[in-house]
Formats: sequence, C-alpha cells, structure tokens
Amino acid sequence: MNEKFEHLIERAEQLIRRIESILPQPLSAPDWQASIAWRYRKRSSGHGALEPVRHVAAMRLDDLKEIDGQKEKIQRNTLQFVEGKPANNVLLTGARGTGKSSLIKACLNAYAPRGLRLIEVDKDDLIDLPDIVDTVSARPEKFIVFCDDLSFEDGEPGYKALKSILDGSVAAATPNVLIYATSNRRHLLPEHMKDNLTYTTSAEGEIHPGEVVEEKISLSERFGLWVSFYPFSQDEYLTIVAQWLSSFGVAVPAIEAARAEALVWALERGSRSGRVAYQFARDYAGTHAR
Repeated sequence: MNEKFEHLIERAEQLIRRIESILPQPLSAPDWQASIAWRYRKRSSGHGALEPVRHVAAMRLDDLKEIDGQKEKIQRNTLQFVEGKPANNVLLTGARGTGKSSLIKACLNAYAPRGLRLIEVDKDDLIDLPDIVDTVSARPEKFIVFCDDLSFEDGEPGYKALKSILDGSVAAATPNVLIYATSNRRHLLPEHMKDNLTYTTSAEGEIHPGEVVEEKISLSERFGLWVSFYPFSQDEYLTIVAQWLSSFGVAVPAIEAARAEALVWALERGSRSGRVAYQFARDYAGTHAR
C-alpha cells in the first residue's frame, strides 16, 4: 500500500512539474553586466526573457549627417534622462531610412558609460511591457525601452498596454524608464477615409474630431516629444554618402569620384535615404578595397 501511495505521489509531482513548465513565469532579471542592450523574447512556451545583445551596432552621433535638428532634440532629451532630470517619451516619425533608429543607437553608445541601457521590444510583445518595467524599476541604470517601426492595426492588444504605460495607468511612471519608438505613421494606427465622417462642426464653425479620430491620435499624444524626419535632397544624400565612405577609409579623391555611382545607386532603389547611402558606401568601399 505504501509503495502504491509513494508511486502516486511521484506521478503527481511529475505532473505538477510539467504544468509549471508550461505556465507563464515571472520575468527574471538577466545578467546586467553582459551588455548595454537587451532584446525581450517570448518563447513558444509563453516564457519571456531579456537576452543580451552581444554585438551592439557601433553607431556614433558624429556619423549621422543632415539631421542636426533632430539629433539635438533627441540628444538633449536623453542627456536630461541620464542626469536624472525630467525627460519625455519620444516618438520619431517620418521617411524610412532617414536615421530614426540609428539616432537612438548612437545615443545609447554615447551615454552607456553614464548608465544608459536599452531594451528592444517587438510590437507583439508590448503586452508584457508592465512586467519589463517592473523588472528594471529598482535598477540604478536608466533604461530606454525601444520599439522600432511601430504601428498597430485596430484591436491589437499591445496598443492598450503601451498607452497605459505612457500615460493613463494608476501606477506612477517609473523614473528610470522611457519609451523611444520609431514609426512611419504619425498616429501609429491606420487612418481611413471614413474616419473623416466622424468630424463635427459647431455653430461657430469649430471642427471637432469624433471618437474614432480621438482614439487614433490619443496614443501618439502620450509621447511628450515628437521628432519628424524628412526625405533627403540630392546634396544631403551625397553628404551622407561621403561621410560613410570616409568612415570606411576611402580617400577624398575616390569619394569625389564616387558621386555619380552613388546617384545611380539611389536611382535604382528609388530612394535617397541614409540607409541607401550607407549600403552604397559599404558596397563601394568593399569593391575598391586593396
């Protein structure tokens, strides 16, 4: 009888361990000395983890040209944050490939020696944002939660989680966490022609947005700082090409000679973005390397 009872207990313990292995677990703190940047990843089991980024992009603020106004705003806000002064959550919007993500990475590298850290979170995992914030809230470092290429479709769960963290939760904002997000959409949600039908006009001629429009702009309004990026002109594009070629060790005469090829490269891709300039510089430097 005792043997059967012990066997039953053993089977029950095995079953409990299996159940526990598939249940969501509290987010555990990583080794904070392993990196200056982490990615939040959720496994198929539903367990989330902060994984260190072993090779952080070596982007410098001086590498980024023709976005001086945007750079000044982001750098100032980030410095205030690192120094423990009031600072804003930031939404960077505009043309693709114009340096939005690169600027955030450059700020991380610039201020990492002063305690700045970064956690990259995919849109689909924003529902776990409260757990991430709780995990770092007692740390002495300053954390930027980075959401790249952010946009939502109607009804996605991460939308409300982000909205609550930014402004609207009963919990006070955590002073060592800011949200930096990039997006090609100013209001982060798709805008449809039918939304314009919800606008109303008062007797005095004032225009009032309806509830649908109010909901779509309410998330972006929770970011205290908006920074817009615009397509580059031809001269600006060539300046960026020259900067990247110089960083790859290409001599000045060769940089001048590469201008025509750089324009053809941009024409073939239908874009004069900073990303296209960087890609051309890598190709040219590699092709002409001795």
